[in-house]
Amino acid sequence: MSLTIRRAQAADAESITELAIRSKAHWGYDDEFMQVSRKKLTITPAYILMNPIFVAEMDGQLAGFYSLIKWRDLEYPEDNAQELDYLFIEPSFIGTGVGRALWGHAVNVAQALGAVNLLIVSDPNAEGFYAKMGAVTFGQQESTSRKGRFLPLMRYGLKL
Repeated sequence: MSLTIRRAQAADAESITELAIRSKAHWGYDDEFMQVSRKKLTITPAYILMNPIFVAEMDGQLAGFYSLIKWRDLEYPEDNAQELDYLFIEPSFIGTGVGRALWGHAVNVAQALGAVNLLIVSDPNAEGFYAKMGAVTFGQQESTSRKGRFLPLMRYGLKL
């Protein structure tokens, strides 16, 4: 099987949105939560044109994607930081190395953008993956999708 990573195109918006929704639902979230999450998981063509966003394809099939944005959290200000805004894997590709490949690609792109840290507002189910990649939890943030649900804030130091 051959994995390739390429820059997303505006025409990819709908397919990567649906991948994000399938990937989030993989963790057993209820329908109400998924409906609320749909807006945050919707990737628009404009978002693709304005941000570094890359897709992974396994033998031509969409396997995952990620995007970076400039870190913008005023409660935890950091200069020269990029945020991993999205990293989602098609459920059938979870555990196959696609996530690790996308992570490595994101680290390289963040470094090329001059970032000294890669920051993640993680889904609690993904915290273990990011910890395996070397990210460290430094705080938490309340979810905009459900009151009382807290998301780990994680940091990965980039070597420039």
